[in-house]
Amino acid sequence: MPPFPSEEWFRRFVEVINASEEYAAHAADWEGDVVIAIEAEPDHGVAEDVFGLLDLWHGGCRAGALVDRTRSEAAAFVVRAPYSRWKDVIRGDLEPVKGLMQGKLKVRGDLQKILRYVKAVQELAQLTRRVETTFPDEA
Repeated sequence: MPPFPSEEWFRRFVEVINASEEYAAHAADWEGDVVIAIEAEPDHGVAEDVFGLLDLWHGGCRAGALVDRTRSEAAAFVVRAPYSRWKDVIRGDLEPVKGLMQGKLKVRGDLQKILRYVKAVQELAQLTRRVETTFPDEA
């Protein structure tokens, strides 16, 4: 099982996204790369910030990889939260749109565009649960 956050985890997530007919339908005309910015929490085993890029395009994901801070800043959207919040999303304990509205997840980019694609965002969150995942603070 790939650890979150890691290159292997993001590669597996891309496979899961591309296998989802439901995501493809909800995001059929989405254009824009998204960075999942995982803020460091050394006490949870994440010593430094991690940036995972998803190149989302017309209902699929053309690529997914870890990138550096500079590349992450060039993305159309950056969704930022501490590691433990992302863990809550993956486990299904935090719905991402609700998290955005409550300020638990921070977004840089066109929030109105994200809100037009609520079903796609919700499906992406659901898809994270299909990636068999280990967490550094549970190893």
